[in-house]
Amino acid sequence: MGREQGIWATPAEHLRRTRPDHPVIYACPAAFQDSARRFLTGFPGLVSYAVKANPDEDVLANLASVGVRAFDVASPAEMTLVRRIVPGAALHYNNPVRSPAEIAAGLRHGAASWSVDSHSELDKLAAQLPAGAEVAVRFKLPVAGAAYDFGAKFGATEDRAADLLRRVPAQGFVAAMTFHPGTQCTDPAAWESYIAAAAGIARAAEVPIARLNVGGGFPAHRCGDAPRLEVIFAAIAAAARRAFGPDAPSLVCEPGRAMVAEGFTLAARVKAIRDATHVFLNDGIYGGLAEAPVMGNIDRIEVLDSTGAPRKGPPVAREVFGPTCDSLDRLPGTLSLPADMAEGDYLLIRGLGAYSTATATRFNGYGALERVTVLAA
Repeated sequence: MGREQGIWATPAEHLRRTRPDHPVIYACPAAFQDSARRFLTGFPGLVSYAVKANPDEDVLANLASVGVRAFDVASPAEMTLVRRIVPGAALHYNNPVRSPAEIAAGLRHGAASWSVDSHSELDKLAAQLPAGAEVAVRFKLPVAGAAYDFGAKFGATEDRAADLLRRVPAQGFVAAMTFHPGTQCTDPAAWESYIAAAAGIARAAEVPIARLNVGGGFPAHRCGDAPRLEVIFAAIAAAARRAFGPDAPSLVCEPGRAMVAEGFTLAARVKAIRDATHVFLNDGIYGGLAEAPVMGNIDRIEVLDSTGAPRKGPPVAREVFGPTCDSLDRLPGTLSLPADMAEGDYLLIRGLGAYSTATATRFNGYGALERVTVLAA
């Protein structure tokens, strides 16, 4: 990902002055900082950023600059990155499946917390971790409310989670619990169900837990009105009080998407409008729009002409394709785009700070994203 020197006021200013024929990702440091402050101020516990959502060094530095001091890491490479950018940060190693070498790397980096969802993985930790390490049992529920569920890959059932939790203090570890309600979860009731289940598991195991990690899953602004994160924060706090009473564990969250989505805006140029119907862009699902097939389209789109002026024609439903010679490279359904849109125009797609640059490929020679810093995205 190339970087443009200097800082521009807005994406429209940069497009008007430079008229790039390649996709550009606009980074807005103020947006990252504002999102972080929202979590740090509103969430009733420790805020740990999930690095996988966007491991950009400047992003990590901006989050740290406003007080984020804990990071959810899923690999030794992410640990190395955080240690370089935020040396004193707490590392929460919550990928519940690791090789022995990865466990050793976590120990070298001083991971503060670990998670497990199986007896075999707890055995691996017991072979290497010192007594007193925090180990969180990850569990899952059949709860709806998210764009897609993580339970197919991670998490123990409630009965198995209770069995695992009994073993944690028996191995000399500090017992904790963790869950993930699923990505882009908009329903506070999902957290309420999980927190109630966590209390039930702890009671069944007869093991008090030191901390409860309520996961990521916090929604970003993709379509319609912006999510009301403060409502979710309040529901989490109230649910913990109801479920655990005066002995409630301290809470941790690990937002990724909701922490960084607002910080990046993608500019993709219209390379062709085939016979006045199909739109072809210079970026697609192998670049900054990789999430579209599984998450759906974002409706936060503005179309600018080559001078940076907005198109104002009536909306027309159009099929939109990426630039590669792969028929899978298309956005789902249709997008409502101005009828007066023309080749050479730009689509500004906002809210793409999560899982855009992190998952972009260079398939078919496309996917390179120039990085430009702006004061307002």
